[in-house]
Amino acid sequence: MTGVSVVPVEVLLAKRVQEMVLDGEEPPAPYLSRDGDEAQDISSPSSIIPIIDLSLFSSSIPHNKQEEELQKLRSALSSWGCFQAIGHGISTMFLDKIRQVSREYFEQPMEEKKKQAKEIEGFDGYGADPPPEQGQPLDWSDRLFLEVYPEDLRKPKFWPQNPKSFREILEDYTSKIIPLTERVSKAMAKSLNLEENCFLNQFGERAMLHARFNYYSRCPRPDLVLGLKPHADGSGYTLILQDDIGLQVLKDEQWFTVPMISEAILVLMADQMEIMTNGVFKSPVHRVLTHSQRERISVAVFYTPEKNKEIGPENGLINEERPRIFKNVKDYADVHWKYYNQGLRALHTAHV
Repeated sequence: MTGVSVVPVEVLLAKRVQEMVLDGEEPPAPYLSRDGDEAQDISSPSSIIPIIDLSLFSSSIPHNKQEEELQKLRSALSSWGCFQAIGHGISTMFLDKIRQVSREYFEQPMEEKKKQAKEIEGFDGYGADPPPEQGQPLDWSDRLFLEVYPEDLRKPKFWPQNPKSFREILEDYTSKIIPLTERVSKAMAKSLNLEENCFLNQFGERAMLHARFNYYSRCPRPDLVLGLKPHADGSGYTLILQDDIGLQVLKDEQWFTVPMISEAILVLMADQMEIMTNGVFKSPVHRVLTHSQRERISVAVFYTPEKNKEIGPENGLINEERPRIFKNVKDYADVHWKYYNQGLRALHTAHV
């Protein structure tokens, strides 16, 4: 791209992507993260990312059907590191409410959103992530990041007053996500022939939920700019609601597009789950593409062990055939962020 002026990152972060799009500006140099001639991405059919029906793990379901779905779950998380969850008990009508209120929030005037403006180095609030290390690209997106559980960790000043229904819907969604993480954690343990509460015990009684509302604006150069750069998450696992395609998962050195299924929530393993399973489940690298003609919304809820809680590989997954490959770690998410900021993964820091 020619004629791109060099602007300090701090100045760029003071002006949101949404503002640049409204002003008809081309993406400045720090947003350029692709070379424009990458191999063609694989737009995968809906059958390629595994779909798991969580309702089949109910005690009323015949044992053989449960076992069949548990094996599908183990296979999905060992190979893909993610699955599309259906049968999770949250109605599609309510999921559409989340999508709608998220879009309404980002479509408000900038003055309204800036009432929740984040601090430069903080996470909570509206804006962008804290400035990355020099030389790392910026993401073509805006986000609202909120701590939602436990309730005493919330920072009310960052919770929007508008749209009027935002707080109530987010609180309702949080109350539905908590039992969902219990169901998923138990199912994952059973799929590995472990005691069903073992992962819940590692996460702890005050396991944390952080919500990240993402808005990916239209981009005039999707061949050069990413909505979110390639990375793996530092949480335990992440629950993602999307309203359009754009999210991609890396598998076998190829990028696969995650299909949009209106009733599904994508459950994506993160580094701490790979540690707890001694490498059996994979924490996949993923990214978000931009689009020249349309915007995209997603809501990611990060499920993370409680503060100062030590986690490590389950003993039942360590044996002669599979020796221990990770040590016990504490507050891994902090280490993860330091490396993420440099465009690196942190998982090696937990290796034995």
